[in-house]
This record gives sequence, structure tokens and C-alpha cells, in this order.
Amino acid sequence: MTRLVIEPVTRVEGHGKVSILLDERNRVQQARLHIVEFRGFERFIQGRPFWEMPVVVQRLCGICPVSHHLAAAKAMDRIVGGERLTPTAEKMRRLMHYGQMFQSHSLHFFHLASPDLLFGFGADVGKRNVLGVAALHPELVRQGILMRKYGQEVIQATAGRKIHGTGAIPGGVNKNLSIAERDELLADVEQMVTWAQSALQLAKDYTLTNLELAQGFGDFDSNYLGLVRADGALDLYDGGIRAKDKAGVVLFDHLDNQRYRDVIAEEVRSWSYMKFPFLKALGPANGWYRVGPLARLNICSSIDTPLAEAARAEFVRISGGKPNNLTLAYHWARMIETVHAIEKVRLLLHDADLQGTDLVTSGERREEAVGIIEAPRGTLIHHYKVDRDDRVTMCNLIVSTTNNNEAMNRAVTSVARKYLSGVEITEGLLNHVEVAIRAYDPCLSCATHALGQMPLQIELFDAAGRLLHRMAKGMAAR
Repeated sequence: MTRLVIEPVTRVEGHGKVSILLDERNRVQQARLHIVEFRGFERFIQGRPFWEMPVVVQRLCGICPVSHHLAAAKAMDRIVGGERLTPTAEKMRRLMHYGQMFQSHSLHFFHLASPDLLFGFGADVGKRNVLGVAALHPELVRQGILMRKYGQEVIQATAGRKIHGTGAIPGGVNKNLSIAERDELLADVEQMVTWAQSALQLAKDYTLTNLELAQGFGDFDSNYLGLVRADGALDLYDGGIRAKDKAGVVLFDHLDNQRYRDVIAEEVRSWSYMKFPFLKALGPANGWYRVGPLARLNICSSIDTPLAEAARAEFVRISGGKPNNLTLAYHWARMIETVHAIEKVRLLLHDADLQGTDLVTSGERREEAVGIIEAPRGTLIHHYKVDRDDRVTMCNLIVSTTNNNEAMNRAVTSVARKYLSGVEITEGLLNHVEVAIRAYDPCLSCATHALGQMPLQIELFDAAGRLLHRMAKGMAAR
């Protein structure tokens, strides 16, 4: 066997690599996405006071900290019996979340995905990057930068900081939105709506123009999972869990998110620090599923903002009302959600509840709770147990990228077999594999968790480079 390695996978958040095994005829026999870093958050937060969780756990990531901040806060709401938030608290959190969706989707589309879409998957690597986009499409790059900047300003106004804020606390929030903050955000919101629509048009046109490419590029039938509102509409902040199979048949609906373990289990494989979730009823072989923008549009019945709903209706028409299984359609779905997020921001900025002063509530104390939210990359699950001394005793995180793990590996295998088997390997062809991964917008830092044996090894060297001590899990230091 010949082994090819793509390391690191570029234009994604975090560190990962792809290994591809070729036989003697240069045919791809195996392709895997490996997560090669380990973070350990689920362990080292044990023993910490529960009220620290919304601030501490978001340090998993600098790209999507708001998602972890809010998922942890939603779990802690239940710990203090404050899950019925005041109107001001819930709307401040929603505004924060829509700002996060807007900035994260903009970052991915304009900075990470656009070089592939504009120049082609096999374009010269010196051109196929954000600087190449800036040279030929300066207004497009400017638009992406300012869209992300606006989303971060929404986050700062609601969370106190653009990155790793502190706005959400157990049972509510610690600030409201001042009139000055509201007016500053209102000044630019219409421009953001316009730009979001133009980005959506770009993504839609790309998908439809390249439909023949998309239909053979890492596409496959799958199950889908996400949150929906009580009426089946898209809800990125809260809702019940809905899952559909490849034909669009509902597997379960409006499941209470506190019961996620009734339907989801996790599998561990020796070659990755990222776990493999699956639906228990279908088993590991058939129960894997996809989450994120594509999944959310496939499972929801409607979107409650007019521009995004019109775009959703057009999106579902190309697959005849059945789930859209095109991996490259993630970009189109992502931009529909970007429009929805900014529509929601615009609506909320006109809501007087954001200037309310009733910020926190509490009730019956609990010792176990789950918080679930739709992060930019998909369904995010935070599960905690807390003892009577207010210390965290257990934490399980199933992050969006983890939910997409099996799907990403299947996409990698499919694309590698189609484009790399029996041909001379070039950088451009290898980039096809990375393009399949980027469609999911993975956050590999968030997804690095392990169960069972974890081969952590620590080595201590002196100034001359001599090994002084080595310690690994399960062995004594030497």
C-alpha cells in the first residue's frame, strides 16, 4: 500500500489530517479524516463550580464560542431552575446567537470557501486563497469582512465582548441592550440584509450552475437531525429534536432535548480523537446522520422570516421536496441561514423588551441538565451533572462537527475514490478532498474529545534537546 497524507487540512478551524491508502494500481482503498489534537475539556472542568461553565467551556473555540456559551448557559438554567427566561433575557440571548450565526457563516463563505468556488478546486494554490480573492474581487472581500464585523458587534453588545463574552449567566443575562447600542446596530442593519441577499444569490447560482459537479461530489443519502419549533419551523436557539431519514420520513419528532440519550449513542474508533454519534434505533452502521445548515433545511417545515422562507422554498424544489443530499449544497443552505439570521437581528432590534431590566430568574434546583442549541455547524449538545456542593461532576459534549464525523469521512472516501484513483496525484486533486471537508465548515478544535483509552504522552526535554522524562497514560514516569 502507498500512503498519502494531507496534513494539515487547510482553511478549517483546528487541526486535522487525511490519510489515503492506495493499492499497487493506485486505486484508493481507504481514506480517513483524523483529528490529531486533544483538548480534554470534559475532564478538567470537573470539580469547578457550575456557574463558571458558560464562560469556561466556550474556551473550546475562538470561532464559535457563543454557541458553547449559550449551550452551557441553557444547561445551567435548568440547574438553577431558571429555564423559563424573562422576555429580556431570552431575546438578548437570541440576538447574541443570531449575531454569531451571521458572523460565522460570513467568515466561512467569504474567507474559507470562496477561493474554491471562485477559482476552481484545482486552481493554482498561490491564487486559491483569500488574498487571491482580494486581488480579483476586492469588493466581495470587503463585504465579507464588514458582514463578519457587524455580527461581532452584535455579539459585543449582547455578551460584553466580541470573543469569549460573559453575557449569559445561569437563569438569564447580566445586561440589556442600551438605546445607544441599539441605534448603532440599526444604522447598518439594512446594508447587512442587502449584502446577505447578494451572498445568497452567489451561493445559489454556484450550486445550480455546477449541479452536475455537485451531484457527484461526495454526495450520498443520509439521515438528518436538528431542532425545530413546536410548529416545525426552523429555530436556531431552542426547540425539540427532529430526525428524518434519507427519504424524508420522520424518525422521531419534538423529542425533549433532556432525553437526547434515549436516541443518540456514541462510538469510539482507534484512529481519531473525535467520536462517532449514531441513532440508537438504527445502530452504528445505519444510524449516522448529518447536522448543520443542510440538515436544518431538510428537517424544518418552514422559516419564519420572509426572505429566508422564499429562499428555502426554492431550495427544496430542486430535490422535489425530499431531503437535499448534495454536500456542496451546504454553502447554499448556509447563506439562506445567513439571511434568516440578519432578518431576525433586524426584528429584535425593534423589540422594546431588549431594554427591559428583569434579567434573571430561578426556581427548583437540579443536579443534572442538558443544553442544546443549533450552532453554525449544527446541533450542539452540552450535558452536565452537578453535586450538592455546586461542583461539576460529569460533562459530555457532542459538538456539531462530531455529529458530522461519519458523514465527513464518507465524503472524503467518496471524493478520494472518484478523483484520485488511478491518476497522477497533484495538489489540485488533493484539494478536492479538502473541499469536501470544508463544505461542512468543521470546527476540529471543538470536536476533539475521547472515550476509553486515550494515548496521551508527555515528554520533557532539557535545553540541549535531551529527553529527561516521558510519561504516558497507564505508565510510570521515567
